[in-house]
Amino acid sequence: MIVSSLGRPIDKQALTGHDVLVIGGGNAALCAALSARERGASVLLLESAPREVRGGNSSHTRNLRCMHRAPTDVLTDAYLEEEFFEDVWRVTGGNTNEALARYVIRASETCTDWMRGYGVRFQPSLGGTLHLGRTNAFFLGGGKALVNTYYKAAERLGVTIIYQAEAERLVFDGTRFDHALVTLGDEQVRVSAKAVVVASGGFESNLEWLEEAWGPVSRNFLIRGTRFNQGKMLRSLLDNGAKSIGDPTQGHAVAIDARAPKYDGGIVTRVDCVSLGIVVNREGRRFYDEGEDFWPKRYAIWGRLIARQPDQIGYSITDAKAEGRFMPSVFPPERADSLDELAVKLDLPVEALRRTVDEFNAAVQPGHFDHSVLDDCRTQGVTPEKTHWAQRIDTPPFYGYPLRTGITFTYLGAEVDDRARMYMDNGELADNVFLAGEIMAGNILGQGYVAGFGMTIGTVFGRTAGTQAGGYAKSHATD
Repeated sequence: MIVSSLGRPIDKQALTGHDVLVIGGGNAALCAALSARERGASVLLLESAPREVRGGNSSHTRNLRCMHRAPTDVLTDAYLEEEFFEDVWRVTGGNTNEALARYVIRASETCTDWMRGYGVRFQPSLGGTLHLGRTNAFFLGGGKALVNTYYKAAERLGVTIIYQAEAERLVFDGTRFDHALVTLGDEQVRVSAKAVVVASGGFESNLEWLEEAWGPVSRNFLIRGTRFNQGKMLRSLLDNGAKSIGDPTQGHAVAIDARAPKYDGGIVTRVDCVSLGIVVNREGRRFYDEGEDFWPKRYAIWGRLIARQPDQIGYSITDAKAEGRFMPSVFPPERADSLDELAVKLDLPVEALRRTVDEFNAAVQPGHFDHSVLDDCRTQGVTPEKTHWAQRIDTPPFYGYPLRTGITFTYLGAEVDDRARMYMDNGELADNVFLAGEIMAGNILGQGYVAGFGMTIGTVFGRTAGTQAGGYAKSHATD
């Protein structure tokens, strides 16, 4: 017997006769399901997680980045296409498909209104050290509220949703999707549809695949999001001849609290005080400019930086001057009245940390500290230099956060066009296969990250994939 995550039997008839099959249960998948219903298509959505932890990585998010031409009720000033694209270009080092990036940017202008149409609510723009009030719209209640709202809308519109439905393999007939093999309970079943949207995430929770890409250092990585993103659908697409895009070692990797759990620590484990102090490795030495740029444009490089340090660990060190200037982590920092005491608490070499701080303090130049702009507080004569927000670390109490690499999502994926259609290795487009979210984000994010852009890509391509799949299914109604 096939049983749902609620303990009720599933009627096998619920698995047949649908126009569009959506594989995945996060933001991109839900946007696809809703958009396919807008086209009048019948939709089956398969979520591999139980209902109580549905939503994938999207349940841990807070906002999406969106273009806008004037102030809105949730965004200040304006954020136009060229500035948005320049932000993407800078963080990716130019490793992006410009046409697809600009497509997402332009389409993002309509996202908040579309989302509101399904009941999503936003909170007023944020101030403070996140520097996001002008660029990012924050969901009221966070990502969990967002996905719950979408699930309610999908149920209301008649989308069939089955939880703990693990899609194991996709079966193609040439360039055409034929059916998926899906594990439900103790049975494996065939699920067919006229079109499929694959929005099942990357492979960041597959520890063996991570080690294959990164080597043994990955054993010290923590996974910020869901444990269910095992990459099975990505592997199956590539096995079926999909054209791959992206580097398996690239992804959204940030510095998170080393005390976070292996999986599902979420956004609350991120440590946001890096730009307000210094970061040292296990040897007590600094290794990168903590004030290179605004935090939302640089926080995503710190996961990779930590991964290159001995034992893949670092430590953020601040003093009393940083208090109240950043969003705190869920874990309290280590606190001490002297640097020597803090070094002992963090198991750092006392002499090395004191020498590092003394050298840094001596290099700090006079300036006017202003964390809301790229200020003139910098160092001179120390390596690496700190180019903004440099203040002497000399006012007790002193604070320290241990840092590990936190993998959010991976960038290896399959290549698509601006209609979310998947390319095959031979350059042809698959007939009825559409992709959205992490599984295609590597087309736009070759490296680096800018805050909220993953949700933008998922929302735009989810809507596009659902619209295109729904339209394809309706135009092939007699097939």
